[in-house]
Amino acid sequence: MRLRPILSLLCVTVLAAGLCAAALRGEQAQSGTQAPKAPAAAQEPQQPIRVQVELVNLFATVRDNKKRIVPGLEQADFRVLEDGVEQKITNFSRETSLPITMGLLMDTSGSIQNLLDAEQEAASRFLERVMRPSDLAMVMSFDTDVDLLADFTSDRAQLERAIQRARINAPQSSVAVQGPFPTVARRSTAFYDAVYLACREKLAREAGRKSLVILTDAADYGSKVRLEEALETAQRTDTVIHILLVSDPRFGGADWGVARKFADETGGRVIEVRDEKHLKEAFDQISEELRTQYTLGYYSSNPARDGKFRKVKIEVTKPDMKVLARKGYYAPRN
Repeated sequence: MRLRPILSLLCVTVLAAGLCAAALRGEQAQSGTQAPKAPAAAQEPQQPIRVQVELVNLFATVRDNKKRIVPGLEQADFRVLEDGVEQKITNFSRETSLPITMGLLMDTSGSIQNLLDAEQEAASRFLERVMRPSDLAMVMSFDTDVDLLADFTSDRAQLERAIQRARINAPQSSVAVQGPFPTVARRSTAFYDAVYLACREKLAREAGRKSLVILTDAADYGSKVRLEEALETAQRTDTVIHILLVSDPRFGGADWGVARKFADETGGRVIEVRDEKHLKEAFDQISEELRTQYTLGYYSSNPARDGKFRKVKIEVTKPDMKVLARKGYYAPRN
């Protein structure tokens, strides 16, 4: 992984220091010399170890009343409320180059069959436009099962090959879902399972900006987890979900309610896709948002480590602006 937890780095540093000290003591023992002791007066009192409260990071996109992205805002233009209590913003930046870890999830059930070729072309174009050398992406498909077509990589050629391997599921196929679930029923679309697995098994191990871009009609048939479980997993892993919503009346249309719930609660967007042109435009809009965000960080005024969900609201003090950001987070637990 690109970003390792700070704790791991500290552990490695402490271990290296310990090994060096041990080696020095061994050399002194062999030579019969002892390390000089510092005078008592020169010894400084030991400082207590302080545990720092976790920093809450929020990524926000701001649009005006004409839906245009607004760049150039300053920290003073924002307010952050947690459970209705204003928080002090301690970290602020405009993010255009911070690495992104993203998952591209492709619905390959029968309801998408008329758009698969366009989906593959637009997905490849999207990755070419949005990805930079420091970014990572993976590709998954889901229908009756959930398949990892390409694990996290910065190699666009490998991702391109994975996208082209996606195939519409045969009507009577029945394959075991990869991960902690048994075989799902035939003619099913494991949408919730796909979100759950992508977040729990893959994105939970990553740090920084994390996003899922999902092309689907948001209709779920046969998942082993409920919508609420999949959504909670996305929230706990700080994953933003963008949904490109495909609607085909022959397959019952799209589930707008489910799509909006995933996107609104995680700080993402729902963009309706009716044809190939709309699909390309939707991918372009998502790529623009991923590259034009603000980062706001604060230390919560609520010190409780109770694991409960806390509602967060970001406001812009300037008029006629709308903020797109996640609606909350789960507090740490002892």
